[in-house]
Amino acid sequence: MIQAEIVSIGDELLIGQVVNTNASWMADALHQAGIEVGHIAAISDTKESIIQALKAASSRANIVLITGGLGPTNDDITKEVLTQYFDGELYFHEPSFRQIERLFGSRNIPITPVNRAQAEIPTSCTPIHNAHGTAPGMWFEKDGTDYFSMPGVPFEMRAMIQEQIIPRILEKHQVGSILHKTILTHGVGESYLAELINEWESSLPTHINLAYLPQPGIVRLRLSGKGSSKDTLEEEIQHYSQRLHDLIPHLIFGYGTESMEEVVGKLLKSKGKSLSTAESCTGGYIAHLLSSMAGSSSFYKGSVVSYADDVKTNSLGVAKELIEEHGAVSQQVVESMALGAQKSLNSDYAIATSGIAGPDGGSPEKPVGTVWIAMAGPDGVQSELLKLGEHRGRNIRRSALAALNMLRLKLTV
Repeated sequence: MIQAEIVSIGDELLIGQVVNTNASWMADALHQAGIEVGHIAAISDTKESIIQALKAASSRANIVLITGGLGPTNDDITKEVLTQYFDGELYFHEPSFRQIERLFGSRNIPITPVNRAQAEIPTSCTPIHNAHGTAPGMWFEKDGTDYFSMPGVPFEMRAMIQEQIIPRILEKHQVGSILHKTILTHGVGESYLAELINEWESSLPTHINLAYLPQPGIVRLRLSGKGSSKDTLEEEIQHYSQRLHDLIPHLIFGYGTESMEEVVGKLLKSKGKSLSTAESCTGGYIAHLLSSMAGSSSFYKGSVVSYADDVKTNSLGVAKELIEEHGAVSQQVVESMALGAQKSLNSDYAIATSGIAGPDGGSPEKPVGTVWIAMAGPDGVQSELLKLGEHRGRNIRRSALAALNMLRLKLTV
C-alpha cells in the first residue's frame, strides 16, 4: 500500500493565525481513495525548511502533497525552491498564462508583470491546470516519489486534488481500500466504555483497528480497516459494528457525523411528536442546538430560558415554595420546569435543566457541576442528577447532551 505525506507551507500556520484545514481535508480525500497518510507537516516559508521537509518526506512516502507559497508576492518562494531542488529552470508556460488572461479578463482586472510571472514554471515538472486560480500546480517525480505542489487557496487546491491529482495517483499506483466507520456513544466515559467492550475489541482482526475519540459528553469509536477488496472490507466492518451495537445498544446514539440533536430530531419527526425546552444552567444552548437544524420548526416548539427564579415562577409556573424549600437546583424544581414548559408551550415532550455550571456558585451540599435534568412526556415526568466537573463550558455541553439523550432513550423504547 502506498504511503502519502502532506506538507503545508506557511508561517501563518505556525503562529496560530490560520488553522490548517487544508491538511485535514486532503487527508480525508486521500483516505477515501485508499491512500494512507503517514505524516503531516506544517513548515515555515523558508528555503531551508522546505528542502528539509522534502528530504524527510522522500524517505517515508511515495506521494508528497505540498500546499502554499505559490502566490504572486515576494514571500511566496515555493516555486523557486522546487525549481532548484528538482534541477530545473523556469520557463514561460503559455497555457497557464491563457488561464490568467481568462480569469483577469472576466473580472476586468489588468495583468501586471507579477501576475504574468505566475505562468513561469519549472522545466522539471508536469504542469497541473488550475481552473479556479492563477497559480498552476506542479507534478515532480524523483527517485520513485511523486511530489504534487498546489496553491494554498482551499477551493483551488480541492479541485486539483479531486479532478486531477487523485486520478493520476490511482492511474500510476495500485492502491487498496481504507474504510472508516465512526460509532457515537453517550452515557459512560472512555475508560469504563473500554472495559465494557474489551472482549469485542480483542476479537477484531489485525487489519481492523479501533480508536477512542472522546469529547465532552460523547465518546466516538472509529473502526478503521485496510484491505484489497472494498466490498469485503465493508462487510467486515458492518459485521463488527453490528456486534458492538448488540453489546451496548443503549449507549450508541448514532454513526458518522450525526449529532445528538439530529438523532433526536429525526425520532420526533418520525413519531409526529413535538418538543419544548426549559433551560436554566444551559442558558438556551439546547434551544440553539435544536433550532440550528433546518426544518426543526416541524417538531420544536420553543424554549423558556428561566435563568432567574422569578422567570421559573412566572413563565413556567414553578411554585415559589418549591424553590424556597428545595432550591432552584433540585429534582422538584427541574421536574416542575419540564411540566411547565410542556403545558405552556403545548408540546408532547419537554426537557429541562437546572444546575451550577460554574466556575463559582457552588456549596458543600451542591458543588459546582451539580445539574438536574428532567423530561416530561405523555406518561409523566422523570429526572436525573448529574455530577459534573468545574469547567463551565463542558458542563453546559454535557448537560445539554444528557437531557437530549434522556429523550432519545424514551423515544426508542
